[in-house]
Amino acid sequence: MGSRWESCAGVNGLQAATRLFPARHSQISELLERDENFRGLCDDLAAAEQALAAVEDLPDDRREMRRLEYQDLVKELAAEIEQALDRANIFPISRSPKH
Repeated sequence: MGSRWESCAGVNGLQAATRLFPARHSQISELLERDENFRGLCDDLAAAEQALAAVEDLPDDRREMRRLEYQDLVKELAAEIEQALDRANIFPISRSPKH
């Protein structure tokens, strides 16, 4: 049995984020497990990628505009995911208590 977040959307989010950042797969998995906001970003990325792939089915007069919108959305979500991964790598330096 999988983790709680491993719904269809969660798995798609993991796959989408890992496609963009393959070297960070374990960090992505760990952050998905504990951070609902990060999970949402990854799920949104998966949905945006699916919408981008479906653009070809749109009428000619709307296709290019939608393609640009979804490409921008994918870039923005990728940047947010990368920032979240970078923030998760930062550990505060704890000072030893004064005696």
